[in-house]
Amino acid sequence: MVLSLLHTRAAAPVQAQVRGAVYLVEAQGVITDVTVDYLRRALRLAEASDATALIIELQAQGAVLRAIRPLAVELADAAVPVVVYVAPSGTDSGAAGAFLLSAAHIAAMAPNTSFGSPVPLATVDTVLTEQTRDLVLASVADQLRDWNAERGRSTDWVDQAVREGVIRTNEQAFSTQPPAIDLVARDRTELMTLLQGRSVTLANGDAIILETLGRTPQPIPPSLWEQFLLLLADPTIAFLLLIMGGIAIYVELISPTVGIAAGIGALMLLGALFGLIVLPIRLLSLAGLFFAFVFIIADVYTPSSGGLTVVGLGLLIVSALTLIDTTQAPNVFVALWAIMLVVAGVGAFMAAGVWLVMRSRNRPVTTGQEGLVGRLAEVRQTLDPDGMVFVEGALWRAVSEQGTIERGEWVRVRAIYGTRLFVTRLDAEREGS
Repeated sequence: MVLSLLHTRAAAPVQAQVRGAVYLVEAQGVITDVTVDYLRRALRLAEASDATALIIELQAQGAVLRAIRPLAVELADAAVPVVVYVAPSGTDSGAAGAFLLSAAHIAAMAPNTSFGSPVPLATVDTVLTEQTRDLVLASVADQLRDWNAERGRSTDWVDQAVREGVIRTNEQAFSTQPPAIDLVARDRTELMTLLQGRSVTLANGDAIILETLGRTPQPIPPSLWEQFLLLLADPTIAFLLLIMGGIAIYVELISPTVGIAAGIGALMLLGALFGLIVLPIRLLSLAGLFFAFVFIIADVYTPSSGGLTVVGLGLLIVSALTLIDTTQAPNVFVALWAIMLVVAGVGAFMAAGVWLVMRSRNRPVTTGQEGLVGRLAEVRQTLDPDGMVFVEGALWRAVSEQGTIERGEWVRVRAIYGTRLFVTRLDAEREGS
């Protein structure tokens, strides 16, 4: 009778698992709050459909610690088996791997992969007392240790990872006794084979036998909106948007014409702002980027022979390299290629500006007061007395010297002061003649 009861309890979970799908979700790039929301949606879908398992294929290059720990708690308490698989070969899952592999019901890695971080997995405010700091660190260590102990995995690496930082390869993790991970699989097909028949105990006490042999994981792709937010949350993209947005705004400010640069720049800065909000940044480095451009722009208006540009570019490089607080987001940084691209672009722009200035000294003036004074212009926005006129293929701000001039009328440029044209009516010229 006892055997019959045990058989009944084991059979029900197996039968339920056969009816559910095996879901697959890919976590790529930097794990931020945006990635966590995407993974939460996948987990809710798997739980709602009574899935056989949810496989999280971890291809992350780094993680924001404040985002990854709450996600790990949810995965550990999930109502369906969660498999975290660090893949493909060559992936360094960083701090995300340390937390998510620990929380997973089954921890798997591909060959030539690793998890962990060279910096501590727990960040503590320096203003706290030593006793409080120890309590916070102990809390994180206890949580990781408990998860691994419940799954029958090694906990020897936990204390060092939390307090000092540690990196473990798949070989190191699988060779300990007991191992720190459950299995090593070359690809998804082998993973599904190795998962077959494994027993998983959920947080509610239910024991489930996985039936995965011959099954194909069903992917849960991010929505278009999620893809857009994931793109903005990338530190390299946020950096490029910040720089290009600032350049666009500056171009609009110095341009005498009305264009779309300001609108484009504002959109870029909004995108950069979103990325900077979800990423832990150093405010001092952000200020450094601002002053870097102040130096570069100042070089345009002062006879420094390029000295201010060199200082500005140096400050830009240092600020970009230190923009992300890596104590809160291990292995998260702005890509070096993006920094060098910006430096090369700004340097080339300044060099081209110097060349054009030198060249213009040997050419007759065709723009400015001598180039536009006397030209005919069409009123595009009623001059009352301020408005807009179209002359020489561009819109200019203009001021009427003879009262209101309606749109569509033609005027003559009399003078230029700053970025404004002062114009007169053509009919006034006829009356005067």
